[in-house]
Amino acid sequence: MILDIERQNQKKLQMKKIIVFMSIMAIMSCRSNAQENKEEKNYPVTKTEAEWKAELTSLQYYVLREAGTERAFSSSLDKNYEKGVYVCAACETPLFRSENKFDSGSGWPSFDREIEGNVAFSTDYKIGYARTEEHCANCGGHLGHVFNDGPRKTTGMRHCINGAALEFVPEN
Repeated sequence: MILDIERQNQKKLQMKKIIVFMSIMAIMSCRSNAQENKEEKNYPVTKTEAEWKAELTSLQYYVLREAGTERAFSSSLDKNYEKGVYVCAACETPLFRSENKFDSGSGWPSFDREIEGNVAFSTDYKIGYARTEEHCANCGGHLGHVFNDGPRKTTGMRHCINGAALEFVPEN
């Protein structure tokens, strides 16, 4: 009787080990192809990488074409509160209005809304979870990300944008 109980316990332990092993193997074999299979979208403004490199600064190229992020608090546009429009640094498409800009404290220029139709959105998994990435709808340049922790009195959205992706055009 004791021998039978011991054999049953050993079988249970062996089954648990097999289940744990199989679970680990299943997790390790899973591989997301979300970034690799990203559809190439056609934008109205298209250029070769050589043309973009010739026209943009190295920081602008890194942010706009390689989906990079500038250092927080490094952009002079973060604390710019003049009246005007923020345009894409690559193609000059108007993206954000100064009246929709606010100080989020994040270190990047932040807006509670975009100029509708001029910003495109996609899902980004680069840091292990889904984020909504923003692109210029005209040239596809990476702008930043949008989050739902913006001003509740307006849209509740925070468009967290790399200053290097923008140029400011003052009113008048």
